[in-house]
Amino acid sequence: MFKWKLRACRVQAGLKQREAAAELGVSEVTLVSYETGKSSPNMEMGQKMSELYGIPLELMDFTKVGNTTIKD
Repeated sequence: MFKWKLRACRVQAGLKQREAAAELGVSEVTLVSYETGKSSPNMEMGQKMSELYGIPLELMDFTKVGNTTIKD
C-alpha cells in the first residue's frame, strides 16, 4: 500500500510549514523534524495531522525511514 510522506501531505493540503505548525500547535522546527524523519509524531499528533491534511491516518507514513530526506 502506498503511504504519503508527511511533507507531501502538507503540500497537497496547500499549507506552508509555518501555517501547518500553527494549526497543529507545534513549532516549525518540530514539524520539520517530523517531515525529515528526525523524529516521529505521537498518535495524537498523527491524528491532528490527518485531520488537518485531509488524508486518512492509515495512508500517512510516520516512519523515520519513509520521511528521511536523501541528499545526493
